[in-house]
Amino acid sequence: MPIRFRKRTPFGPLKFNFTQSGMSSWGMKIGPWSWNSRTKKNSIDLPGPLSWRQR
Repeated sequence: MPIRFRKRTPFGPLKFNFTQSGMSSWGMKIGPWSWNSRTKKNSIDLPGPLSWRQR
């Protein structure tokens, strides 16, 4: 099993994800809303154990 390099660097509401080959994706979280560049998903954290996602 090979060893992988992964690093997440926050920059305000943005989070950049790096792998051995460079930047793999970035995401944004503002309050309960978040978005990911790789999966193109929107999600909203709802009260309690609930959440909503859209592709």
